[in-house]
Amino acid sequence: MKLKKVMAVVLAGVMVASLAGCSSKSNVKINAIADLKGTTVGVQTGTTGDILVTDDKELGVKTVEHYNKGFEAVQALMQGKIDAVVIDDQPAKVFVEKNKGLKIIDEEYTSEAYAIGIAKGNTELKDKINAAIAQIKEDGTLQGIIDYYIGNVEGATPYAKKDVDRPNGTLVMATNAEFPPYESIEGNSVVGLDVDMAQAIADILGMELKVEDMAFDSIIANITSGKSDIGVAGLTDNEERRQSIDFSDSYYTGRQVIIVKE
Repeated sequence: MKLKKVMAVVLAGVMVASLAGCSSKSNVKINAIADLKGTTVGVQTGTTGDILVTDDKELGVKTVEHYNKGFEAVQALMQGKIDAVVIDDQPAKVFVEKNKGLKIIDEEYTSEAYAIGIAKGNTELKDKINAAIAQIKEDGTLQGIIDYYIGNVEGATPYAKKDVDRPNGTLVMATNAEFPPYESIEGNSVVGLDVDMAQAIADILGMELKVEDMAFDSIIANITSGKSDIGVAGLTDNEERRQSIDFSDSYYTGRQVIIVKE
């Protein structure tokens, strides 16, 4: 079984266990973005979905409910406590596939460029990471990672850590392992597209990769304080975050979508 399928099964098990016996209380029918007017929408604290929904006055949302984890927002939706969830498209697909009664509305809320967060002024590391991103794009490594976790390409295999010298210390990566297939917990490890990509970069830089899981809204603080070298968690490059940190070149274009009950 492919790793991405294992992650989905594990996540599904958690969701099914937590949602068992839940009853639906909300009768709101949402089939388009315009239908969100006057509704209660759930988001994960600090995410792009949080920023967009909170700031989008034209959306007309009545209440924005914040959750520490994406699956907690989905749980609240299943329980009828909220009317919709705004979240990244790939995690949304996992939640919808493994939990009956949910769907993703056809309209895309927004697209977004995912990039690696780096402390402001650390141009040396930024330049090295951008060079490594360019290399893994050019040689097909990045596309291979994407094909394995997202593309469902037949015969795709996970990225294998290279046997290279690592004289340049440790690259500490801050992440939030709640976004399969970008990152999630398997056993005692954080796995996913972002982790494999960061490992490929660390291999090029001759560094050990250390992955630290934390709350999503703690990632930027860990970068600015110097506790972490980079933040990789489906992190959207936007002007608000650029006030606190710098970003690498983009490595993937994601989407924000809306989960509702069927």
